[in-house]
Amino acid sequence: MPKTVISDQTAATPPSKPVPPPFLLTARQGEAARALLSYVAALPLASVDAQFLAVVVAIRAARSGVGNVTGTDLRSLRLEDPHGAVAGLAALGWQVSDSLVDGNPDTPVGIKVPELSRETDHPLPLGKGTRSRVSGWAMRARIAKPVKKAGPATRLAALFLAAHSSSELVGQIPAHLPEACRAALPELVAKGFLAELSGDAYRLDPAMRHLAGMFRTAEEIAELAEQEEAQRAARAAVAVAEPEEITPDQWAEWKSGVSPALLRHVEAVEQCPLCRFSFGRVAQAFMSTPSAVPAPRSVVSDYDTWRAAHPDCGREAATFAVDFRAEHGHGPSYSQLCKGLRWKKLSRSLRGLVVSRILADGWLTDTSPVPWTLRPGKAAHAQGIALPGQVARSAR
Repeated sequence: MPKTVISDQTAATPPSKPVPPPFLLTARQGEAARALLSYVAALPLASVDAQFLAVVVAIRAARSGVGNVTGTDLRSLRLEDPHGAVAGLAALGWQVSDSLVDGNPDTPVGIKVPELSRETDHPLPLGKGTRSRVSGWAMRARIAKPVKKAGPATRLAALFLAAHSSSELVGQIPAHLPEACRAALPELVAKGFLAELSGDAYRLDPAMRHLAGMFRTAEEIAELAEQEEAQRAARAAVAVAEPEEITPDQWAEWKSGVSPALLRHVEAVEQCPLCRFSFGRVAQAFMSTPSAVPAPRSVVSDYDTWRAAHPDCGREAATFAVDFRAEHGHGPSYSQLCKGLRWKKLSRSLRGLVVSRILADGWLTDTSPVPWTLRPGKAAHAQGIALPGQVARSAR
């Protein structure tokens, strides 16, 4: 009877390479993590203990303005002076109780951060999902095996360097890295959090790859290239279409051919004692066709985040337009509207998208393409926000 031969397939198959863990943050979430660290680094805190505690509190308070922290959370940070850290936050005006240090370690203590409670001009406008992901990333980074038992300066440095590392594991030390953290950088190499450190350049250890905050997928890289190409094309189109400098004679001739109503509006802008626009700016704005500003997908994503942080932007814009016209005699420009409402750090494309959505929602209307014509729209009229006589005209 022939013998049956059983081959050992397992022994013959070479061992597969371990699959690295997925990145914890998307590119957008990585930007939010870096914004959080920049916010904390800018706070006037004297100790690294207070800075490390501020990171935990700020991300938990980013949406509601109140972050819940327990005594157990506090102990896990391994602070050298917990009382001093709590006092440092209290000195900023953050409403934190001493019971965080001395009370029941399992009882959550709410810490109110006044500037994170604002509805407008919020320093950390994060969506619900982004806040949760950044919070989880920060916890995973500070309890990573190489730094789990390290001091606060080393662990805070680990957060900064992970957030500023690319998916290729390389990064540049950010200029706003707290000074105490700089002294701890050699320890990150010794403990295996960093593979290399040379001057301001560093490389994460491959085991820490999943913490990299500057990760981009191939689709995001392609989108970024598409966005940059669209911006270059828009700048080139503007350069080609840029009219020659308008002379006073040309300006006078153009005004002589417009309607009396438009002429009154032009002169209100031209002679506004508050705006004091230059002749060239006014003439170019009225005599030139405005160029479209591209709004790539990334800007739409930025708009969604911004809109979540400004739920009442339509009403605010309409009310501002009424007050602005009462003072100036003409409507605000897009830039004046956003600046007046303290909607800061908006790129030109995002600013255009913000105002266009408010126009589409009916809170504002304008006489496009005539500049400086923003005024309350039908949605504002329904809420009693209108220029004198505007509601009656709208009803008719």
